[in-house]
Amino acid sequence: MTNDTSTPTPGPQTPGPRADAPDPADGGAVPPVADDASVHAVPDAERARVRELLHAAVTAVGGVERPGQVRMAEAVADAVATGEHLLVQAGTGTGKSLAYLVPALAHGDRVVVATATLALQRQLVERDLPRTVEALRPLLRRTPQFAMLKGRSNYLCLHRANEGTPSDEGEGLFDPAEALGGPSSKLGKDILRLRDWADETETGDRDDLTPGVSDKAWAQMAVTSKECLGASRCPYGQDCFAEKARERAKAADVVVTNHALLAIDSIEGAPILPEHELLIVDEAHELVSRVTGVATAELTAAAVNRTVKRAARLANEKAVDALQAAAENYHGLMEVAQPGRVEELPENLAYAVAAIREACRAVITSLGEVRDKGVSDEDAVRKQTLASAESLHETADRLLEESPYDVVWIERSDRFGMGAASLRVAPLTVSGLLRENLYAERSVVLTSATLKLGGDFGGVAASVGLPPEGRLPEERGTDEPERERGEGAPPVWRGLDVGSPFSYPKQGILYVARHLPPPGREPDRPEMLDELADLIGAAGGRTLGLFSSMRAAQAAAEALRERLDHPILLQGEDTLGELIRAFASDAETCLFGTLSLWQGVDVPGSACQLVVMDRIPFPRPDDPLMSARQKAVEEAGGNGFMAVAATHAALLMAQGAGRLVRAADDRGVVAVLDPRLATARYGGFFRSSMPDFWYTTDRNQVRRSLAAVNSSAPPPRAVAKRK
Repeated sequence: MTNDTSTPTPGPQTPGPRADAPDPADGGAVPPVADDASVHAVPDAERARVRELLHAAVTAVGGVERPGQVRMAEAVADAVATGEHLLVQAGTGTGKSLAYLVPALAHGDRVVVATATLALQRQLVERDLPRTVEALRPLLRRTPQFAMLKGRSNYLCLHRANEGTPSDEGEGLFDPAEALGGPSSKLGKDILRLRDWADETETGDRDDLTPGVSDKAWAQMAVTSKECLGASRCPYGQDCFAEKARERAKAADVVVTNHALLAIDSIEGAPILPEHELLIVDEAHELVSRVTGVATAELTAAAVNRTVKRAARLANEKAVDALQAAAENYHGLMEVAQPGRVEELPENLAYAVAAIREACRAVITSLGEVRDKGVSDEDAVRKQTLASAESLHETADRLLEESPYDVVWIERSDRFGMGAASLRVAPLTVSGLLRENLYAERSVVLTSATLKLGGDFGGVAASVGLPPEGRLPEERGTDEPERERGEGAPPVWRGLDVGSPFSYPKQGILYVARHLPPPGREPDRPEMLDELADLIGAAGGRTLGLFSSMRAAQAAAEALRERLDHPILLQGEDTLGELIRAFASDAETCLFGTLSLWQGVDVPGSACQLVVMDRIPFPRPDDPLMSARQKAVEEAGGNGFMAVAATHAALLMAQGAGRLVRAADDRGVVAVLDPRLATARYGGFFRSSMPDFWYTTDRNQVRRSLAAVNSSAPPPRAVAKRK
């Protein structure tokens, strides 16, 4: 995006009219709430101290305080003081990391910060926290400690690195470097490099290994919590990387972790995180998806066969034979099974799953009967086998339970052919799990750039377990009474939108191609491709194309590579990091892709001046989990489409539109090539969920604006042309 400060909007320099506010009767959206609230619960002296600390931290990093950042810091301090919960929408450029770290460090008691992405975890631990701690140390008169904590399988296991991996193929210890292609293969070289790295690394953290290794290689050198021998029984327990990470976390004032580990800690009854009084969930728009992932289980024929091979070494022969027979029967049924939701397991499939469950139970019982005394490292073999059998037993039991709170479906992967079908089971909703396990013992702050959908926090709040009956007004009065928070009382929470330092109406346009025909099921949309080619030509490249499916992205890339001279990068043709670097380094280049690009691209400057969405990204109608959730809302008397499909799509569109303006001098256009955003009754809900860009459906004015923005940017190497 160019440094030109002129407004790239057509017509007057004042913002055009905003999209109409959605009507609650038009799908259940709630009108926006006021955003000018102030927080008064923290005493003036304490609020002044928070501002003093924030000023010191911002100055130390060479930044400038922003009003929204100050409001957020005060609101976080207020939540800590009152024990309430807080949803904070903080737009791009607010500086929300410092806004929550400063009051968290001032709090004095332990704080856990959970994020969705590795990039933000590393930013917090390697950049934000060191500089903030150093800046605040003289004022706090102490030096807060911080640490990162991940799941056990993220750390190299010294026992496996030194003693070998229990083999699924034969007796004794397993040398993966020899068995999996030999030391000259890519996999063998990776494993040998991991063994050397084990002697050098101080953390054992996979993310500290550069360059990285494949998942298959890492799996040979890591263990899950169920496979771990335990520090007291393992000969390498005193030097264990995972145990050391836990000890560092116990001694830290701030523990940085991820959503997945938070979910395991909160809902699986396996405490991993140290006790804490404040939890901050950054990138909170991802929380429901990550928790759902942790709570989802899968039953595959490959996993059953793997357990058979492991059990053959220590379990009794009768139990192993039963599991083998169950595996073969299940595999045969899944070869011909049709994908889709399963509301009730067919009799033959239920029998096959029950046979796996009973055989696993027999294997678990018999693991004390060592059949071969010559098995090397018997404890490790038994642990691995027990973990596999218990996991299968739990999944089979859950599938057979057919709980109304679970969704079961058959999924088939095209990558592995007909034999890859599996049964999957996921919770219908995770809001109840989060409500029961996340909020009772601590204050929780959830923050993101996109938490208000349709102009209100209600939808996201409900999805993370914060019910409307616990909601407090955004503006707190000094005489507001304390809420009763006894057992069974709903979590008490507030929503706060601190805005963004950017002037969205002057920096960007939201263009909807109203003249295009509505998209159908097929990705081939000639009129849409014509529109996209013209927009890219006007922008001189500089385009991030966000597509609702990989098939649509591939079709667009293939077609436009023949029609335009601009390089078009496609997700999947290289690593995502390399693609983004190439896109950012060449202003003429375009980058096309799907889901991870909607949320994972941060390219300020002239390289990205046009963000295009091919259609509203509704979930697929045949998505088993989404369709089940939508049906459940409708059966409860709600609007399933708005509560599930529209909310899912609005969140993605808000994230996608946020890729455009990443700095104060960025300019450009977000173009949505789906006329329903302008014509459908739900269009206002989507538009009010996105940044407050200047809104238009005039294609000619948008082209002129793109050309004006492009003319102030570095000159392109070649002019786009149509063949």
